[in-house]
Amino acid sequence: MNSIKNTLISKPNPDLSVKQVVVVPGDKSISHRSMILGGIAEGVTKVSGFLESADCLATMKAMQSMGVNIEKAGNTYEVNGVGKHGLKAPEDGQIDCGNSGTGMRLLAGVLAAQQFDSTVFGDASLNSRPMKRITKPLAMMGAKVQATENGTAPLKFNAVDQLKPINYESPVASAQVKSCVLLAGLYSDGEVSLTEPKLSRDHTENMLRGFGCELASDDLTVTMQGGQSLKAIDITVPADISSSAFFMVLACLLRDSQITFNNLCVNPSRTGVISILQLMGADISFENQTTTAGEQIADVVVKSSQLHGIDIPHEYIASAIDEFPIIFIAAALAKGETRLSNAMELRKKESDRITAMTDGMKLLGVECYELEDGIVIQGGKLNGGQVDAEDDHRIAMSFLIAGQFSKTTIEVRNCENIMTSFPNFLTICNDLGLNIS
Repeated sequence: MNSIKNTLISKPNPDLSVKQVVVVPGDKSISHRSMILGGIAEGVTKVSGFLESADCLATMKAMQSMGVNIEKAGNTYEVNGVGKHGLKAPEDGQIDCGNSGTGMRLLAGVLAAQQFDSTVFGDASLNSRPMKRITKPLAMMGAKVQATENGTAPLKFNAVDQLKPINYESPVASAQVKSCVLLAGLYSDGEVSLTEPKLSRDHTENMLRGFGCELASDDLTVTMQGGQSLKAIDITVPADISSSAFFMVLACLLRDSQITFNNLCVNPSRTGVISILQLMGADISFENQTTTAGEQIADVVVKSSQLHGIDIPHEYIASAIDEFPIIFIAAALAKGETRLSNAMELRKKESDRITAMTDGMKLLGVECYELEDGIVIQGGKLNGGQVDAEDDHRIAMSFLIAGQFSKTTIEVRNCENIMTSFPNFLTICNDLGLNIS
């Protein structure tokens, strides 16, 4: 992969107008799951459109370290599954997840059930993120798992013979928690169910069904019978809506512009960003809708729009949780006030995204202030200046897009982690004519 400099400069481009198709990389969430589920399935799973980002490659390497042979043929990865009980202990017992919370929490569900010891860890950012949300239900299932005193990684797993069924009520709406429990549930000897306070993304449920696993979803509860095996399938990873969100906002804010995103994943548990932007006045439409392997896919067309501030409905928070940094930039350039509350989960991402975005926008002249669980933004102006992305890829990309609409240049520090999710972000920016260097 190409590297990205630590500091990037985004210069305003007031005359820019864009009318073209943007092809964003494969969906990050689905890419992670394709390697894990393919690795513990029986047979060869062929994955096309896999996102070759640092995060997803870390998950692939983790599976390889446990004896899963994964080879690339053209644009397709062939995952030679070893079956549920075919994984082997990593050579040194250590698995490095880098910056990937998704990778760590999903792998934990599998590692908790193995008959070997292992330790999973990440970089400084990942090792500071909350893991009690997964270690608690795993321990209830009989896993021998140990975190730090602060409930963070490294997570140490000791060998177990069998996990127990669980009926778990999760205090947070988190696809990572739900997926961790479901993956561990494959190794249990009874019925496993999880209920969450709001519906989180359901890629794991869709993909488990694709691999031949039977489970039932009833409103906010998903239930499955433990002990089921997975059969290899072919997976085409659709384009990532989280990556497209930066350019959706760009299209809305540019004059006389239209950007089309082909083959975008529009799973209803992921389209909160589109619903929020539409409430703000965005002109967004779907074309050529289809369904592949349980995932809804469409071409999404976004046109120049006059955005206005809103109170963001709580029902969209879980399905837009990764896109709020760029939504905040849209709010800063919209007319009127935007208010978000009930979004405490934003404080537990790669950075505290409420504080990081508030601090950065204030430095750029935006009138905004923090709530305990959200933010209030008064739209209308955006000056130049220097901001710190705090090694958070989504914050870095959001401020780089903002620089196209600021009065003077925006300098963004600590941008290197863009590679964790969107390796060709700058290439697409350059193709669109954005002034980023």
